[in-house]
Amino acid sequence: MESFFLLFNRYLTEKAKGERIDWEKIQPPNPEQVRPYEVLPNVDPSILNKLAVLKLNGGLGTTMGCVGPKSVIEVREGMTFLDLSVRQIEHLNEKYNVNVPFILMNSFNTDEDTQRIIQKYQNHNISILTFNQSRYPRVDKESLLPCPENADSDKSNWYPPGHGDIFDALTNSGLLDQLIAAGKEYIFISNVDKLGAVVDLNIFQTMIDSQAEYVMEVTDKTKADIKGGTIIDYEGKPRLLEVAQVPKDHLDEFCSTRKFKICKLTIVDRN
Repeated sequence: MESFFLLFNRYLTEKAKGERIDWEKIQPPNPEQVRPYEVLPNVDPSILNKLAVLKLNGGLGTTMGCVGPKSVIEVREGMTFLDLSVRQIEHLNEKYNVNVPFILMNSFNTDEDTQRIIQKYQNHNISILTFNQSRYPRVDKESLLPCPENADSDKSNWYPPGHGDIFDALTNSGLLDQLIAAGKEYIFISNVDKLGAVVDLNIFQTMIDSQAEYVMEVTDKTKADIKGGTIIDYEGKPRLLEVAQVPKDHLDEFCSTRKFKICKLTIVDRN
């Protein structure tokens, strides 16, 4: 619960201070911070031996009218998001003769079903690992007190935190140490239902060469992407700016394609 208390205290502190992003310090990213894909280097596929692929698998399919994990929704020819994700990593391993492990970050909402479902991949050419993201208590809006009375309180009194929890959860699970011991240095992260988010060797090589801790794939912004996150330069450093961080009096500027010309894709690499 230490991470929850740190996050909650930070929220209360920033709320009390009225802290928010300084719009005057926001600039479009400079050319060194965003590189065109066509200039990325060719690669030696052996770099894949340093890689693990992690899919965020904590969400339910309720918004799509389904019961259980979103990853088991059938999307094509009887195959689910999870089936297709497994197939992608199998193909990668077979094509380059490597062993990239496939990791699922589950939540308390999806873990039991997922553990049962992944048994069907036992004879596949893929190593599947799982761990659970944290479980945080819901907080009463008025009293700011936690809703659960104890650790065994009903599920409805708890929630899985956002994807930013991945680094604490991965470390606390012991899986990070296991991956490092196996020679893995980089993790590719995406949502399990984002099938277009696949390992790209050119981007991976660029990350290694630049010794970047974090690389995000972006594309030109269109009118359909006006509320999507964008990359900015903030006090000389690249940062991701989401619409929820934008002051109301600057929303029109944020949604415009004149100043903010790129938007994020749901694909992240993390060292």
